[in-house]
Amino acid sequence: MGSSAALEIDVDGLTVRLSNPDRVYFPARGETKLDLLQYYLSVGDGIVTALRERPCMLHRFPTGVAGEKVHQKRVPAGAPPWLETVRVHFPRWNRTADELCVTHLAHVAWAVQMSTVEFHPWNSRRADVELPDEWRIDLDPMPDADWATVRRVAGVVQEVLDELGAVGFPKTSGGRGLHVYVRVPPVPFADVRRAALAFAREVERRTDDVTTAWWRRDRDPRAVFVDYNQNARDHTIAAAYSVRGNAEGTVSTPVTWAEIADAEPGDFTIATVPERFARLGDLHAGIDAAVFDPAPLLAWSDRDAAAGVETPPEPEA
Repeated sequence: MGSSAALEIDVDGLTVRLSNPDRVYFPARGETKLDLLQYYLSVGDGIVTALRERPCMLHRFPTGVAGEKVHQKRVPAGAPPWLETVRVHFPRWNRTADELCVTHLAHVAWAVQMSTVEFHPWNSRRADVELPDEWRIDLDPMPDADWATVRRVAGVVQEVLDELGAVGFPKTSGGRGLHVYVRVPPVPFADVRRAALAFAREVERRTDDVTTAWWRRDRDPRAVFVDYNQNARDHTIAAAYSVRGNAEGTVSTPVTWAEIADAEPGDFTIATVPERFARLGDLHAGIDAAVFDPAPLLAWSDRDAAAGVETPPEPEA
């Protein structure tokens, strides 16, 4: 399949052309490119909230997730005039790129037409791309760490956030891990990463299940790496409600803290999340109203530095 006639679909007043709607993208259950689009339309408010005003890298799979994966920063020539972009600079190469900047559900639908499965937004917005407003806690299990370990670490993360007075918004990664997002006032990337590292080290002090070691070779393979580097400039992770590029079409899905004890990562796919979204709505809908001042974490960072704790180098942007 894959040669079926193109469709024209109205998305909140804008027309999006979808070519090859019957091309199978997810072989486990046979979902197609059209199924992928219908999934994103079903969670429209959620995916737009997650991407709104942020530079967004696209992970494209032109022949479905079993085929080649393309990481695309630049919006190609010939995009519709209603598409929105934001220009970002990459110091390492001294180049710029006009990245997709979602403000309307049709922008997401256009990306699906371009064979996008995964959406990876920056943690800053186009008003000032150098000042992120989102602190990301990425619980990344090492090869021998199981989901039960991730759950235990999530409990410690929640405990520390509660003590700080910060509201964390958890979601599955769509893989083996868990993400927690916290809104912060716009601050430089270096400060968000410094705050994230101080937080990760506090979680590490409270449980043997966590590592913050910079080098992978130094990490316990049974531990969860709290990946503070996801807060560095131009480091991105899959957005809330983003589908992941695997055969099952798993989804990075917002969950409540209480759900984590029973939830399994494989529970959330493009086949199951639409009903869940219709029933629960967007569990991250209130994130912009829950802003946390990271000053206490920066004070922890200063304390660690004064004690001689080494600060890992910044990843290259």
